[in-house]
Amino acid sequence: MPRTDVYLKVELNVDEKEKPERLAAEICRQIRKIYGVRSAEVTNMVDRDHS
Repeated sequence: MPRTDVYLKVELNVDEKEKPERLAAEICRQIRKIYGVRSAEVTNMVDRDHS
C-alpha cells in the first residue's frame, strides 16, 4: 500500500496559561484517533510576537 506524508501548518492563539506543547500533543492525539493515521508528530514550533 502506498504511503503519503501530509504536512500541515496550524496557527494557534494560545492562552498565556496554556502550554503550546500540550496543545500540539493533543492535536496529534486527536488526528491519530479520528483519522486512524499511522503517525502524527510535531516537528517544529515557532513562537510569534504579539502583534
